[in-house]
Amino acid sequence: MAFTGAPYDTAAFARSFLGELKATVLPGTPVRTEVRHGDQRVAVLTKGARTVVVSGLERTFTENKQSFADVFDRLVPDPELKPAERLKPGWGSSRAGGTWSVHGGTAGDADFGVHTRGAATMVLKDTEEGRYATLTDDGISDVDVMCEASFDKVPVGNACSVALLFGYRSGSAHYRARLSFTTKGEVDLRVEKVEDLRTVVLAEAGPLATGVRAGAVWKIRVRRRGVKALVTAWPAAGVEPGEPTAQVEVAEGGRRGRVGVRGFASSGCTNLPVTLAVRRFEVADATWAVPPSVTHRDWVRLLDAPFDGVWTPAVEAVVRGWAGSMAPDVFSYAMMFLPGAPHVRGADPRVGGADVLGDAGYGEPDSQGLLPVGADFHDYMQQPWAFPDGMRKPEDKQHRHLDCSGYVRMVYGFHLGVDMVAVKDPARKALPRKSGAMVDLAPGVRVAQRAGSGGSGVDLGQLQPGDLVLFDVHDVAGDPDDPESYDVDHVGIYLGLDREGKRRFLSSRKSADGPTMADISGASILDGPGIYADSLHTVHRL
Repeated sequence: MAFTGAPYDTAAFARSFLGELKATVLPGTPVRTEVRHGDQRVAVLTKGARTVVVSGLERTFTENKQSFADVFDRLVPDPELKPAERLKPGWGSSRAGGTWSVHGGTAGDADFGVHTRGAATMVLKDTEEGRYATLTDDGISDVDVMCEASFDKVPVGNACSVALLFGYRSGSAHYRARLSFTTKGEVDLRVEKVEDLRTVVLAEAGPLATGVRAGAVWKIRVRRRGVKALVTAWPAAGVEPGEPTAQVEVAEGGRRGRVGVRGFASSGCTNLPVTLAVRRFEVADATWAVPPSVTHRDWVRLLDAPFDGVWTPAVEAVVRGWAGSMAPDVFSYAMMFLPGAPHVRGADPRVGGADVLGDAGYGEPDSQGLLPVGADFHDYMQQPWAFPDGMRKPEDKQHRHLDCSGYVRMVYGFHLGVDMVAVKDPARKALPRKSGAMVDLAPGVRVAQRAGSGGSGVDLGQLQPGDLVLFDVHDVAGDPDDPESYDVDHVGIYLGLDREGKRRFLSSRKSADGPTMADISGASILDGPGIYADSLHTVHRL
C-alpha cells in the first residue's frame, strides 16, 4: 500500500492564495455547484451533501500484493454443520490470498478438501490426470512462494509427484517446480515449462534423498525476479539449503499468472488412490504485474452541514481555507487501513489509547474459514461505544478488523465526524450500521440507483470520488419479515480512474481479508463485466 504526492513546491503553495472565485450550477442531478478560479477548478459542492471534492496536490494511490500464509486451519466442508451450511468440497479461501480454485481428474471437486485442520488434500485416483489447486489471483509477477507437502504412500509401479505452480494461466500453460517421489523412495526435482500441452524440462536434479518414507514432508520454494527463477527443495525436517537446487529463466510472456499446487500419478502407478497433503502454502513476497494505481488531484472534504445549494460568503470562506491544505481527507484516512499501513494510537479519550489507524483484517474466520460480518469501527479499537440509540460493546476477537460498512463508518464517521447510530436512523441524520440500510437511510443524497430487480445498470455519469458505492453481490432478496434484512450486502468508497481508465473503489472484502483497492478474487472496479460491476445497486453521496 502506498500513496504519494507530487513535490509541494512554492508554485503549488501559491495556488492556495486564490483571487476571485466564480460559482456555477452544473447540469444534471443531483444539483452540483462548481467553483472555479479562472480556468482552474477549485471545488465541486452537491446540494444536500456534506462531501466536497476539492482540487489540491496530485496524489497517486497504489496497492501491491501482500504476503500471506495459508496453514489450512479450517474444515472444508465441516461435517458438524447442517448440510445446507456446508461449503462444497474444495480448499475454501486463503486469508488475504484469495479463493482456491480446484479442478482436474475425473472425480471432480470431491477429490479436494480440508478434512483435518492443518492439511488440504487432493486424492489421486487416476494416472496421467493432473489435479490442480490455484489461487484465483491472475496478475502475480515476481514472487517468493513456498509449499509443504507429503504423500500418504510410497508409490508402486511408477512415481507420484507434487509441483509448485507459478506463472499459471491454465493446466496447459504454466511453469512448475515438480518433486517426483519414486518407487525406490527417492525424490527428484524437475523444473518444467508447459505450453500448449507440451512439457519442456528446464532443469533437473536428483536424487535429492533416498529411503524416503510415506508421510515425509518436503518443501518447495520458488523465488522469481524478472526472468530468473531460483528453485529450492528440501525435507521439511531439515534446514533450507544455502544455494538453490536449480536456476532457470522464465520467458517474458510467462511471468504473469497464478500460483498453486499440482498433484500427479504417472502411468503405471498401481497403488492408487494416493493422497497428497499440503500443510502450508506461503507467499512471502510478491508483486502484481500491473499494481492497481489511481492518480488525481481530488481531495474529498466535509462541510459541517449539508450544502443548501447557495454559494455564500460563509461557504466560500470554508472552501478558501481548504485550498492548498494538507490536512487528512477521506482518502488519507481510507488508505491507512490497507495492507502494510502502520498502526497509530488515538488521542481521543473515548478510545482509551487504542489504535485508530493501521492495516485491518475483515474478521475472525469460522470453522470453514469463512469471515463473518460483524467488525465495526469500535470493534477494531476494542472499545465500547455510546450511540444515540444504544450502547454497543466490542465483539470478541474483532480487534483490528473492519467489515465493509465498519470500514466506511471508521473513515467517514469516526475520523471525519459524520454522525452514526447503532442500527439505523429513520430521520436520515446519521450513518447506519449495515450497508443495506445505507441505501435509503444514510444522510446525504442519492446519486444513482439500479432500476429495480434485474433492471438496467446504474448511471455513473454523476459519480465522483468519495461517493459510497453499494452492491447486491449475492443477489439474495431481503427477508420481508426481518427489518434488519436487506438486498444490498456490500459497500465501498469510489476512489477514481485507475491507470487503465477503469473506475476503481476501496472496500473491506472477505477475499482480501480487509480493506483493499485491489483485485483478489474479483476486480475492485465498476466497469464490467465483473462481480462488482454486475452487482452495483446504488451510488450515494454523504
